[in-house]
Amino acid sequence: MTGRSLAGSRTLRAFRHRNYRLFFGGQLVSLIGTWMQTLAQAWLILKLTGDPFMLGLASAFQWLPILVLGLFAGIVADTLPKRPTLIVTQVVMMALAAILGILVWTEAVEVWMILAIALLLGVANAVDMPVRQAFAAEMVGRDDVANAVALNSAMFNTARIVGPALGGLFITAFGLALAFLLNAASFLAVIVGLLLMRDEELLAPPLLPRPRSAREVGTNLAEGLRYVRATPLVLMATLVVGLVSTFSMNFNVLVPPYARDILGQDADGLGFLMAAMGVGSVLAALLLARAARPSPWAIVGGALLAGLAEMATGFARAYPVGLGLMFLVGLGAIGMAATANTTIQIAVPNALRGRVMAIYTTVFAGSTPIGGLFAGLVASAWGVPAALAIGGAIAVVTGLLGMAWLRRLPSPGPVEPGAIEAS
Repeated sequence: MTGRSLAGSRTLRAFRHRNYRLFFGGQLVSLIGTWMQTLAQAWLILKLTGDPFMLGLASAFQWLPILVLGLFAGIVADTLPKRPTLIVTQVVMMALAAILGILVWTEAVEVWMILAIALLLGVANAVDMPVRQAFAAEMVGRDDVANAVALNSAMFNTARIVGPALGGLFITAFGLALAFLLNAASFLAVIVGLLLMRDEELLAPPLLPRPRSAREVGTNLAEGLRYVRATPLVLMATLVVGLVSTFSMNFNVLVPPYARDILGQDADGLGFLMAAMGVGSVLAALLLARAARPSPWAIVGGALLAGLAEMATGFARAYPVGLGLMFLVGLGAIGMAATANTTIQIAVPNALRGRVMAIYTTVFAGSTPIGGLFAGLVASAWGVPAALAIGGAIAVVTGLLGMAWLRRLPSPGPVEPGAIEAS
């Protein structure tokens, strides 16, 4: 199907843009590799240490740079051309995956090495995430950005289905090293896609002048923070996603020991649990892609659904039940996160997009060090089922508070471009 014929499809309308098609295809291949590595890294740490807390520590190392550097990376996103910046971050992450694969292949890997590589990967991600989020609008324009964000989420979660399932099978058949090496190779797809894009078809806004002093950096950061604080719907979306992602979405820490110790599964069983969550996530993303404009009620509704399913997972002891509940967790979590992302992308002025998206990615992904340690500590002290139940309960409470907040806003219906202004 050509890009022109896709223009008539409401669900796939962002595909009419050639640059976006290149981006989508490359990212899909790369993210399948990333999810394979995520599964392999968790299984490797569990194999070396047997302690859920170490999974939380590795997660903290990988996401701490986003918490520390995320807001400053927003300035990078608004001052540097996004396509070349993304090429650099992808090359760095490819090299780190290859190094880890070689260490595992030669049986030289130790836990401290995994933590060091996770920290360096986090630094690269701290720059990559806000730039990649803001790049969506440059590829498709404001009219199609909501559809592009939803399709990005569908792509991410399709990789979440395929990557862990393949990773689990490959690990069982060939060992851990292959998953890391395949991930390194997968970055070539996104790098080639970025190189093939046409600059003249990108809708890039004028770049922000580079700050020359610490004071100018502070001024630029404050401008983005003021916008979020003064825009009630954007602030609500950011806080709900931040709280739920911090305390309730620590599945890379909790699902590996849940699969092994509670459900009695091996790496392939873990892979299919993560894939089940991915199936629910893809369904949520496709439903959002069909919608003309996002409804903010999907943010709080998604938080409630994900929280209730996660609480139930803490009590589940049968593998098929666990698969079904993980499907519902994915459906709710991505319904929440993708709607929040789209709401912010549509609302934010072009000149502020990089900084505001950096705030969103900082609270969404940068909260992982806190959440990973929290989940790991609770799991080590009271067990994985308790950690799942507590995380789910926090998501439910957050969803209820967000619902009360929405009811106080004037007619929080579907979001339209330019309809949300800072007050």
